[in-house]
Amino acid sequence: MAVVTPLDLAQKAAAVFEERGFENARLEAELLLAAVLCMKRLDLYLQHDRPVTPEEVERFRAAVRRRLKHEPLQYIAGTAAFRQLELAVDARVLIPRPETEVLVGEVLAWAERRAATGAVAAGNVVAADRGAALDIGTGSGAIALSLAGEGGFRRVVATDASDAALAVAAANVSRTKLGGIVELRHGSLFEPLRRGESFRAIVSNPPYIADAERDALPADVREHEPAMALFAGPDGLRVIRGLIDGAPVWLEPGGLLALEIGAGQAEAVLALTRAAGAYARELIVPDLAGRPRILLAERTG
Repeated sequence: MAVVTPLDLAQKAAAVFEERGFENARLEAELLLAAVLCMKRLDLYLQHDRPVTPEEVERFRAAVRRRLKHEPLQYIAGTAAFRQLELAVDARVLIPRPETEVLVGEVLAWAERRAATGAVAAGNVVAADRGAALDIGTGSGAIALSLAGEGGFRRVVATDASDAALAVAAANVSRTKLGGIVELRHGSLFEPLRRGESFRAIVSNPPYIADAERDALPADVREHEPAMALFAGPDGLRVIRGLIDGAPVWLEPGGLLALEIGAGQAEAVLALTRAAGAYARELIVPDLAGRPRILLAERTG
């Protein structure tokens, strides 16, 4: 019986993907195979003559069949990379994306500046307390865990309206050992919060796609990712409105509201923050492709 190698399998799968119209067919095949074999993609070449067992071949074929149905590669692999994290993901949660990494980066940079300014004002450049943060619609926990692990926040409350999503987030909290900082709560928007709580930063990657845009989405997204994490009414702003209107009650004076927003929503979102009458220094930050993507607004006071 002929020996089957990783590159043999990758080449055959790439041909199938290319025939079915997948972009970056070779890359897709190699990433999928690396996930099945529990290897890094580079190892497919470093171990190019490694024999692949019949069981591994069958697992790869099953994974290819799933991908041909446009199931996202991250769901098949069961993991997704996000900043410094390797997160467990499946169809219960949205796949973390680079745009959200930009959102987190902006919050971390803001918190660093705020803490440094406060420490200097207090005459102590060592103690830079970043306070508490709130992540609304946490999904896999990507934002909350990044704020906790990278940002030095003493406490991060992460909420989600989906019990199923919170189960995924709980698994990621456990694997990152940040349970002493991140607290998960069930509920929509600000419902899970308790009287008297306040936050230095409120952060969210909310659903922001208009219902009518559903058919224009790639099949990977439309058919597999959770609809409640994607769609937000006729204009895509239903949840964003609730966040902008409700956040001032829970933000410290000078605290930050940071939201990921959709393409073409910047002007409408800025109008909402100005109409709320509770924010100052509203700013829209572009994503890595230069598209307006992140709202930053500080509470007045």
